[in-house]
Amino acid sequence: MADDKQKDSATGNFQDPLEDFEPKKYADALEKALAERTVAEIQSQPYASVFPDTPVAEAVEKLAGLHVACLLVEEEGKLIGVFSDRNVLDKVALEFDAFKDRHVREVMTENPVYVYETDSAAAALSVMAVSGYRHVPVVDVNQKLLGIVSPQRVAAFLREHAPQA
Repeated sequence: MADDKQKDSATGNFQDPLEDFEPKKYADALEKALAERTVAEIQSQPYASVFPDTPVAEAVEKLAGLHVACLLVEEEGKLIGVFSDRNVLDKVALEFDAFKDRHVREVMTENPVYVYETDSAAAALSVMAVSGYRHVPVVDVNQKLLGIVSPQRVAAFLREHAPQA
């Protein structure tokens, strides 16, 4: 094949390598949406966030008051961690008095798994399934925090694109 390309170059004739490209065929609209739609098309807002120096007691109150499972921890618009109900149960609950005045940064999950808004919708589901996270932060290519994808939001996306019976 390399010889053919050189021969074509020598004669001045261009042969497009994608000339015989067959587009991917999907089993149904949902499979196509998961492969071709991006995370940006899954609702990711509103989301709740705190700063890393927020006292743990204030963050716990915010979780409870908003009825959410996690808060994104951001600094200068960038995602630096996640403070979730799991962090509260695993690290704070049994020793709340000792932790209530400490900073969220001490008990948050650092370097959380996230998806880019430009990733396929399937990538968000994959992170949820493989990593075991119910909530996945969404960032842009500059690491700016954009939102969070939740099971309910993914379910709405799936319902929207599922084939109608």
